[in-house]
Amino acid sequence: MKAVAYSIKPFEKEYLAKANEKKHDITLISNALSPDTAIYAEGKDAVIVFTNDDVSAVVIEKLAKSGVKYIVTRSTGTDHINKEAAAQFGIKIANVPSYSPQAIAEHAAAIAFALNRHLVTADQHSHNFDFRNDELIGFNFSGKTIGLIGLGNTGKAVAKIFNGLGCKVIACDPDFPEDIPNVEPVSLDVLLITADIISLHLPLTPATKHIVKRETIEKMKNGVMLINTSRGALIRTTDAIAALKSGKIGYLGLDVYEFEKGLFFEDHEGDMVKDPLLHSLLNYPNVLITPHQAYLTKEALQEIADQTIKNLDLWQQNKCVGKACICQKDCNAVDKVQL
Repeated sequence: MKAVAYSIKPFEKEYLAKANEKKHDITLISNALSPDTAIYAEGKDAVIVFTNDDVSAVVIEKLAKSGVKYIVTRSTGTDHINKEAAAQFGIKIANVPSYSPQAIAEHAAAIAFALNRHLVTADQHSHNFDFRNDELIGFNFSGKTIGLIGLGNTGKAVAKIFNGLGCKVIACDPDFPEDIPNVEPVSLDVLLITADIISLHLPLTPATKHIVKRETIEKMKNGVMLINTSRGALIRTTDAIAALKSGKIGYLGLDVYEFEKGLFFEDHEGDMVKDPLLHSLLNYPNVLITPHQAYLTKEALQEIADQTIKNLDLWQQNKCVGKACICQKDCNAVDKVQL
């Protein structure tokens, strides 16, 4: 199968090469998919994309005219793909249904630890030979209540970490799994009112967009810690900034950002004009932002590459890609979920 992979970073190449074993003719390019770069898909059977690629209706129409029949995304989330347009043009879509949930879970915990113990500030001070302990007081996680919104594979991995720290773990999920011990199922309202630390682990759909907004933030404990390693638009950024200003949110850890498209994964240090909302967030000492790197472990990268190539393999054999298949029916079902 002939394919072009967009938004490829240098560190991805070895993992894709190892998974592919020269089975497919894949062109790797660093350019993001856009209306202008869709031309690189001319004569290809498939395009391989990532979360910040433009897979809108306009782009999909261009891909279809170029002969593309398949879109595979190197991610679990598919909110960046216009599924209606893909269905209209008969283009099949596949994702990576799961990959190393431990990678995301460990990063979420790392952000929580760093925020709590002011590790970034302490490191900056130490580099300046300032070894005072002033303003570095944290708290014990043991005995605190962790609230998980979403309890899929990543949520379950997060629960295990915080269970091991002696935390009480509560969770809200419309399909609460039966195979997870030491996690108490609760409603969203109870979770918001009760949790000392809230961590988001759910997909972005019309039902979950801005699940964290002024109305839900008002129900949270004063000084709550909020962690998001899922999708940026789960949080309405303007409302989060207002809550930081008032002190309602005491700690905010983000690996994703509502308006990260065209910003994350690239170096924008030299930009004359910086994103104003992100700039405002970064001015708060109790905010920690990482550049959508929670997935970035050797194990996760190989699993992503392996599943991406497996999807191409199955399509080439005219077979269904199984759990990786994204169809319109599944999309509509997810949109009906109410937390």
